[in-house]
Amino acid sequence: MRHIRHHYIDNLIKGVLFFSLLLLVSSVRAQEPTDTVKSLSGVEIETSVDKAEMYIGDLITYKLTILYDSTLELIPPPLGANLGAFDVKDYQSDIITRLDDGRIKSENIFVLSTFTTGKYIIPPIPVAFNLPDGTRKVVLSEAVPITVKSLLSKAGDSLDIKPLKPQYEFKRDYSRYFLWGGLGLLLLLAIALFVWMKLRKKKEETEPVDLRPPWEIAFERLAVLKQEVLPEKGHFKQYYIELSEILRWYLGKIYNHNVLDMTTEEFMEQFEYEELPGTVFEDTKAFLQHADLVKFARLEPGIERTREDFETVHHIIERVRVDYLQKQQTVVSAGATDSQDISVTSGGKQ
Repeated sequence: MRHIRHHYIDNLIKGVLFFSLLLLVSSVRAQEPTDTVKSLSGVEIETSVDKAEMYIGDLITYKLTILYDSTLELIPPPLGANLGAFDVKDYQSDIITRLDDGRIKSENIFVLSTFTTGKYIIPPIPVAFNLPDGTRKVVLSEAVPITVKSLLSKAGDSLDIKPLKPQYEFKRDYSRYFLWGGLGLLLLLAIALFVWMKLRKKKEETEPVDLRPPWEIAFERLAVLKQEVLPEKGHFKQYYIELSEILRWYLGKIYNHNVLDMTTEEFMEQFEYEELPGTVFEDTKAFLQHADLVKFARLEPGIERTREDFETVHHIIERVRVDYLQKQQTVVSAGATDSQDISVTSGGKQ
């Protein structure tokens, strides 16, 4: 009983601490009045698991379903939400469905596992809403109890230890075959790499060079991508691969960085000391991090979010274009002024 009580208290403390931290961060960032309520008109929150009892190492599916009126703005629960003693093996977050009655359904599905026995509780998850009057309300989901059993109980009371099988003796030495086979494989890989580099170099030499300004090329690629209507077809991953590649190529071209094959973190490090205009650095970082979730974590954003991200990329390209032309004009003006000063000085000496 002490062991069970200890787990309950430990999970409860974790939930309270996490919830307090969420409220603190929300109040500092949003500067909006936040109030925690037991229920909220127009909001239904359901939590469920596919099984309430499991064995060590088993996978369970935990689902958080949020139904709410379209007049409310849902702030999606954080992907790193506190799930107690359970490890997150896979997840799908903020799956949006618009119902026939006008309400919106958001589903968050987590595949969980743990390797310790006992009785646990998946703590309540805080769900925040922005109300039409400008206030923010937080509703807590229901806690879900889970019992984790030992594999020994599944085997029964009698555990027979089977004798070890006799060791297999290798009568033939195959080491030299592995050695020569490995060397042959390395040679084939080297030849394939050499041929690929030759073909790539030849292709790059024969491809025509587009002499248009980078922003014209980027805007054209955006227009083509928009006509493909990939989000409407459900191809969210391909859409964000192409959209993020357009932005990466454009910024690399403007600021002379070869960044197409870099990770998002490496990409942003290249621009930390560049004089990017306005909030371009922050907007680019936020967009690329969201795009990574879609490309690598199978996050499915809503159609409206894909349109917002398209406009964000379009705005970044335009803002950088204006800044680049202004800097070029400043350089040209400064050069012209220096030339005039030299002419006047030379004329005075004559």
